[in-house]
Amino acid sequence: MVLSIKEFCGMRLSVERKPIRVNPDPKRVIARFFFNGNDRAKEVLQRVMSLSEDAAFGIISPLLQEYSKRHRNITRVLNRHCSKLKPLFAELGIDFDSLSVNRKLLIGSYFTHEYSIESAAFFNPSVIEDPDQTELEEGQRRVIISFRAVGEGHISSITFRRALIDKFNNITVQPAGSYIDEAEIVRNAVYNKKLFFEKAAITQINIDILSELESKLDHHFEYANLRRIILDSQRLQENDMKKLEYDKILWLADSYYEIVFSLDTDISDRVIFPISEYERKGIEDARFVKFTDDDGESVYYATYTAYDGSLIMPKLLQTSDFYNFKIMPLYGAGAQNKNLALFPRKINGRYAMISRIDGWTNYIMYSDKINIWEKPQSLQKPKFSWEFVQIGNCGSPIETKDGWLVITHGVGPMRRYVLGASLLKLDDPEVEIGRLKEPLLVPNSDEREGYVPNVLYSCGSIVHNNKLIIPYGISDSSTSFAEVDLDELLAKFKEDGLE
Repeated sequence: MVLSIKEFCGMRLSVERKPIRVNPDPKRVIARFFFNGNDRAKEVLQRVMSLSEDAAFGIISPLLQEYSKRHRNITRVLNRHCSKLKPLFAELGIDFDSLSVNRKLLIGSYFTHEYSIESAAFFNPSVIEDPDQTELEEGQRRVIISFRAVGEGHISSITFRRALIDKFNNITVQPAGSYIDEAEIVRNAVYNKKLFFEKAAITQINIDILSELESKLDHHFEYANLRRIILDSQRLQENDMKKLEYDKILWLADSYYEIVFSLDTDISDRVIFPISEYERKGIEDARFVKFTDDDGESVYYATYTAYDGSLIMPKLLQTSDFYNFKIMPLYGAGAQNKNLALFPRKINGRYAMISRIDGWTNYIMYSDKINIWEKPQSLQKPKFSWEFVQIGNCGSPIETKDGWLVITHGVGPMRRYVLGASLLKLDDPEVEIGRLKEPLLVPNSDEREGYVPNVLYSCGSIVHNNKLIIPYGISDSSTSFAEVDLDELLAKFKEDGLE
């Protein structure tokens, strides 16, 4: 059913709002490590150690029964959290290895809290083709939808749902699983010294400390080597501010990592939660794209914004199966703000990316290396009243017969976010050949209220059965879908032109 029709100057372009919403579920919780400082932690440890074995068992046994219904492997989580306290055990003269299983689990429970990842907001979706397209009927397509989920403290993470689009473009979103799993973290990166210290300089770390560490490292170095040098240097320091500068360098190194999810998890069970210190306040607005290399091999990338409360760090995520992910920062003059979106293939032999380095206009840039982005060129500036405040992309460009289709967001009066569309030249995408004069989608009366009112936003669309399907966040509170006929949209670009 066509729920909204935009009347333009000439031809009518119909936009169908799908009668479906994906809502947050506050019952979806993860068990996070809880720590309130060394002094309080030591007191808690001493109190738990004062309990008899029978008393410890009497407390932990019902807790395990209760929380095993809420978490896939609660004993593994509690053991892991207890192990994080080994340095404090040593300071208290407690032999960690001699502790009973029940006492370790009990200690772990005192340093664990549940975090509802979708309790505050749930928005900014990106849709991508599922790697698994088996056992489907003709005209069907299985997709993965990523979301920005926000919980207590406005901390953002990436969550997923699986959906099926049928031959009539009806969308069925699969129910989310009962459990949520965080991934295992693997730190085995080899760092390029030149790039690493260029990024460190941008984060305004003390230049003298950077020079000192740089002189002690090889051209390529491993995480363990850097950590050893930093810890040795910190032990020689009495100045707490200098110790903090060393910590910042280690936090930057922590921004490179791999994460691995258990093979027995559903896609909806997996959450990518902030791991490094430089993303402790959130992982924002992942833009997924299926990238096809010149040899025909495909891999999935996502650009996202890491935020530590003051510093923005653009990062790149890579996966081929949505179980194993590699994560790294992006470098260069073109990787300095939000809204980075990678083209789905190389153009004239080079990677291509759209960015918004100044916060309010779109730029385009090219690179021989996917993590280094220099020499951004101006691409689009606000032109129409509904985008006077800023224009940005809403996900990776989509290749069509007439050009690269870019869904944009525009911010206008009352800070209202609307969706627009532009068309770029296929072999030279720094040339804009079309832009809609009117928004493609505007918040209606049912979409204006929410966590952030009057906002529609998307991080990635898909074409299926010659229809453009746009998932979009509704006032940062839920997600819905809109559909536009691709041929009608391309024809409308020709009519609107670039006047």
